[in-house]
Amino acid sequence: MKNKIKVIHIITLLELGGAQQNTLFTVRHLNPEKYDVGLIAGSGGILDEEAGKIAHVRTIFVKNLVRPIRPWQDCKAIWDLAAILRREKPDIVHTHSSKAGIIGRIAAKIAGVEKIVHSVHGFGFNPRQKFFVRWLFIILEKWIAHFTDCLIAVSQDNIQTGLAKGIGKPEQYRLIRSGVDIDQIKDQAQKTNLVELRENLKIAPQMHIAVNIGPFKIQKNPLGFLDFAKIALQKLPNLTFLMVGDGGLRPQLEQKLRDLKLQDKVRLLGWRRDIPSLLALADCLVMTSLWEGLPRASVEALILGKPVFAYAVDGQRDIIQNGFNGYIVEPGQNETLAEKLAQTLRDPKELEKLKKNAQKTIDISFNIHHMVRQQEELYSSLLTLSLG
Repeated sequence: MKNKIKVIHIITLLELGGAQQNTLFTVRHLNPEKYDVGLIAGSGGILDEEAGKIAHVRTIFVKNLVRPIRPWQDCKAIWDLAAILRREKPDIVHTHSSKAGIIGRIAAKIAGVEKIVHSVHGFGFNPRQKFFVRWLFIILEKWIAHFTDCLIAVSQDNIQTGLAKGIGKPEQYRLIRSGVDIDQIKDQAQKTNLVELRENLKIAPQMHIAVNIGPFKIQKNPLGFLDFAKIALQKLPNLTFLMVGDGGLRPQLEQKLRDLKLQDKVRLLGWRRDIPSLLALADCLVMTSLWEGLPRASVEALILGKPVFAYAVDGQRDIIQNGFNGYIVEPGQNETLAEKLAQTLRDPKELEKLKKNAQKTIDISFNIHHMVRQQEELYSSLLTLSLG
């Protein structure tokens, strides 16, 4: 083991999201002949069992590592993580997600870890937060950047946002896209029996289908999505929305569905493992996220030639061009976005144009295997520099 580079990844919670799935893919696919890999996460995520089954990766769950801000528990999490890192003695600690990014990097510094890397899957601060909370996150990110050797950004927007807030220096940032398995996505989509899937979902042949994908949490704005859906359905009644995901906002979402009388038009599918199949069936993807890193669902949709209609937030602006492969509007401009969606679905030629352009959007930089190789190159370069 001593001749291997020891890397420990830290993430807040292994839920079924893009950052979490990509972290698991990374620890599973780092070259085992060169890397000794560990993973630390808070407990209770939907992917915990999957993580524990990765034979060559030591997975440790820390009960005090939780998503909500809880000062006393957060201090205990730092203490727990620092103790683990002192025992494990990694060469590199690589953190993911906002909460683990802050707590994990502090713990790594306390433990004297040689190199500290953080992946920015979207910053923890956003315009919807209370001023003090937003200010606190920015201050913490600026401070912790001083002892972070590399900030991996999944989108150019994230780099610009970070630098605009004084977080890190340009030379600290490295653009490494949050990748997806392009070949696997295409293969699953091609093998899908679309007629059977439509029948199983009980969607009539004449209905257009739009998919929304993401956990039911504030960032993904599922309640705001229903406001959008209400407007879109007034403009285009022969439309069905499929919402893929679950989470803490589900009770409020179900209540709002009833209040808006959308139960027959907006279907809650829960978590699904057949995302490529659902996208293959759909006409398009609709996202109303309030902030993003690089939205995995949008990348998958574009790979399969599905236009994306979304709010113009970080990550979406990197890949969506108005009138080329979809449409983006400022958050909350539901009337405009609904009109663009309705116009496109009513015009087969326009829809076909967007679909063809969507397929041209995603290149090798979005390939998840390429993402892992880039991270390996980064780790090697950081340790080479430290040896002088």
